[in-house]
Amino acid sequence: MRRFLLALVFFVGLTGLSSSAQEKTFFFKPGDRIVFLGDSITEQYQYSSYMELYLTTRYPNGKFVFLNAGISGDTANGGAGRFQSHVLDEKPTAITINFGMNDAGYGKFDENRNKVYVQKTEAMIEAASKQGVRVALCSPNAVDRRVDQRFKLYVETQKEFYAPLKGLAEKYKFPFADQYAVTRAAVEAMEKDDPEAKKAKPYYDGFHTSPPGGLLMAHAILTQLNAPALVSEAAIDAGEGKAVTKACKVTDVATKDGVLTFKREDEALPLPIQKDWVSMLPYTNQLKDLNYYGLTVKGLKDGDYVLAIDGKEIGKYSSKDLASGVNIGNVTTGPIFEQANKVLQAINEKNKIVHARFRGVVMYNNPPDWLADVVKERKPMELKKRLEKIDEEQKKIYELAKPVAHTFTLTPAK
Repeated sequence: MRRFLLALVFFVGLTGLSSSAQEKTFFFKPGDRIVFLGDSITEQYQYSSYMELYLTTRYPNGKFVFLNAGISGDTANGGAGRFQSHVLDEKPTAITINFGMNDAGYGKFDENRNKVYVQKTEAMIEAASKQGVRVALCSPNAVDRRVDQRFKLYVETQKEFYAPLKGLAEKYKFPFADQYAVTRAAVEAMEKDDPEAKKAKPYYDGFHTSPPGGLLMAHAILTQLNAPALVSEAAIDAGEGKAVTKACKVTDVATKDGVLTFKREDEALPLPIQKDWVSMLPYTNQLKDLNYYGLTVKGLKDGDYVLAIDGKEIGKYSSKDLASGVNIGNVTTGPIFEQANKVLQAINEKNKIVHARFRGVVMYNNPPDWLADVVKERKPMELKKRLEKIDEEQKKIYELAKPVAHTFTLTPAK
């Protein structure tokens, strides 16, 4: 009876962690063909690549296709003008639209600019809707006024300029990720903690992303699109040698000479926390709402314990914290981190091909007259050829993302 009650308590704790996320439907679906549309911030391949990383590691059998149609300096007006050729012709099932940084002009609110922005954004949403393509509409990131004094005005302009987006999304029954509101709140917290932007600096020039900003943006978008928080979770009773799990398998639980060992095989990988992401963790809820890789251990003697995976130390935790449950998804070392990091590196390499295909082939539309017939014939062939190469690389990435079993060890700290 005691074992049954213990398992029941553990199970309730596990399922309670992510129940709120499970109640809502995540925007992206396995098998989606995704196009990220936007301006230079999208063409930087940072927030979009981190979103891709999340989807690949969280759904290692997801069979997603990822394309990027970001163009530096672009606006909603430009996006609407190229929406058919750059987006819909790629046959997507899901699109993120992220315009507005350039549209508002970096100064005072301009009603005429805003009118064009809203009209052209709606034109894109309507065109996608008519073809049955799902859209996640995003407001841009809030600028960082610590970096550039002119942004003290522009951050207020942004608020007014992006206000109509929520209503547009609701009109077409599409989700709206208010990236502006979330990132502004984060930057305002940074202003208090780090007023000179010495440690926490998401945007190198106040609006274009550096890797920390890419994480901040990806987190803001994914969480608002109801991305599941849970990677996996295991709750272990060291005294009983039993485990209750969610999205993983735990076997061979044993304790000898105060050392607890067990094998764990997960259904997904946690995000590989980059060292330059660490400064953003306090402003992204420590990724508990996006990257929860949980471990709970009860029945340990009081004290501190070293956690190792396959013999490599990844962190030190107290018996009290372990009994309450810890998130080991945010470590920056160990075999699981290393595997997921290889996935990120492969994504970055593959996206060089994606970018070259977009800039060199998709965007090539004005050949000289004497080459027009050749380009008309060759362009579809070249697009297909390069897409096949992208698909080949994506298959390799999914091979890298397959979880494997690992041996976990908790040893009393000396």
